[in-house]
Amino acid sequence: MGKKSRIKNRAAKKERMPYVARTFEGLPHEADWIALREFVPSATATVQLRDGREVKVCSLLPGGGPGIVRPDGEVWLGLQVMHNFGDISRDLAHVIDLAAEVEPGNAVVMTDPGVGPRLQDLIDPSAAFDVEVHEGFDHWLEGVDTGEDSAALLEEANESVAPTVRLSSVEGAYWTEMGAHRYLRWVMPHEDTDLLDALARLQADGQDTLTEDSRLIGHFRAHGLLVPVWEFEVDAAALEEPAVAFESRLATALADTTPLTPQHRSARSNIVSRQVSIR
Repeated sequence: MGKKSRIKNRAAKKERMPYVARTFEGLPHEADWIALREFVPSATATVQLRDGREVKVCSLLPGGGPGIVRPDGEVWLGLQVMHNFGDISRDLAHVIDLAAEVEPGNAVVMTDPGVGPRLQDLIDPSAAFDVEVHEGFDHWLEGVDTGEDSAALLEEANESVAPTVRLSSVEGAYWTEMGAHRYLRWVMPHEDTDLLDALARLQADGQDTLTEDSRLIGHFRAHGLLVPVWEFEVDAAALEEPAVAFESRLATALADTTPLTPQHRSARSNIVSRQVSIR
């Protein structure tokens, strides 16, 4: 291939959105967007767009699809999908745009989004994002005629759902039960360095737990934010007040700008080393 042909082919390639690490930054309830995208098995929330339309955001859609236009015309947007063209916010905004051309009762077929508006451009910044966590996926079939095959698939999908509860007292915190273990995954909207320093101060002072039988077992990263993970034995309801108390202690630790002591630095190294994957 000659030089002119290579230049022409490069020019013809569709421009792509640059990679964005903190893709949901700027959206109302960023932490909940991340939780539904990454680890909440079955949940929904309705969000309003700047043009007045409403979209139902779903953690997962049948077959892991990107979107559906329901028989009544309502648009459902799936967060847990395989595609990633560099900026997930742009990908999801593209699904909403595609849905406008889809006939009711049909799925949205994903295409390369190229460069264009992101969720932050489409969603009303004052819109609510009230998350409803579901025990299974029965809501998929509401208002839809189904057969035996659909019922069997739904039963199989429901069996894969780990019990999950969103704490109401704080934002971005989700209790889950996996086998004999119970965990709290809490998406925190703080800069990595500041949060790790604050957690280190709390751990060194024995203030990093939520209840007497809980322990901070580690953290993972999701979309530019840290997600600390605790393990404990109590039900979700027993964590509401302790979570509020911990949030207050964390705020105090975040405001502390004094240099870390050797004990703090040791605790920080311990926390950094304990990256986990509980999803």
